[in-house]
Amino acid sequence: MLHIGNYNKLTIARITASGAVFKSDEGDVLLPLRLVPKGAEAGTLLDVFVYVDSEERFTATTRRPRAVVGEFALLKVKETTTVGSFLDWGLEKDLLLPFGEQIEPVRRGDQVLVRIYLHTSGRIAASAKLEKFIKPVDDSLSEGAEVDLLVYACTDLGAKVIINDTFSGLIFHTDLVVTPVCGERLLGYVKKIRDDGKVDVTLRKGGAMDAAKDREIILVALAAHDGFLPLTDKSSPEMIADLLRLSKKSFKKAVGGLFKEGAVTLTPDGIRLRSVQKKELV
Repeated sequence: MLHIGNYNKLTIARITASGAVFKSDEGDVLLPLRLVPKGAEAGTLLDVFVYVDSEERFTATTRRPRAVVGEFALLKVKETTTVGSFLDWGLEKDLLLPFGEQIEPVRRGDQVLVRIYLHTSGRIAASAKLEKFIKPVDDSLSEGAEVDLLVYACTDLGAKVIINDTFSGLIFHTDLVVTPVCGERLLGYVKKIRDDGKVDVTLRKGGAMDAAKDREIILVALAAHDGFLPLTDKSSPEMIADLLRLSKKSFKKAVGGLFKEGAVTLTPDGIRLRSVQKKELV
């Protein structure tokens, strides 16, 4: 069975002047001659991406698109025509974002976050209406679990994210050091699953692990800046976030720990790496 819009392991049936031909239950699949690997012949097994071309033919490519059917991706708009906008997803054939799947009009050069899906016609298309692809939370998600996050909107409450490319979640502003951008992928943790199915997520696991990570961030930054950072407990949260991507609370706690360990000294102008520690990091 062919998986349109995804990778397929197919065996070459024959080589023709047009390219390599694969046999499938749905019909022949052509890999254009220019994409046939050197040395390939009848009987060679290849891992190829399969799509339907403009002439309704099954076509294969050895190139890798930026996303496959069922995945989300941030793609650039190449042009807009009478049927919709075409997106650059890394293949010879651009990806169509129909007007009916757009939240707002897009223009050439715009970056748009979309979900790749298989249209009932068998064609691969994109949709910017992401929420219709999000599923209700089920037992596969648990509080405390480490999850992959995709930022898809920012609201007054915080950043709306898609969890594991499946569920919806929210990172509250209080859990954000800097505001993420649409399309950014982050590592996070499930903080709370509410009775109504809404999920709160955080970028910090908490406890000793985060504390150790914060101290390491500061040590690495010190080493990269000749052993000195112009940060004190009076520095603004914005300045600390710009340099370290840490909240002021986490920064102060980590610096306090490093000071007690004897790794740094504190001056009125900032933090200085102790000479012994500096030699160890060089």
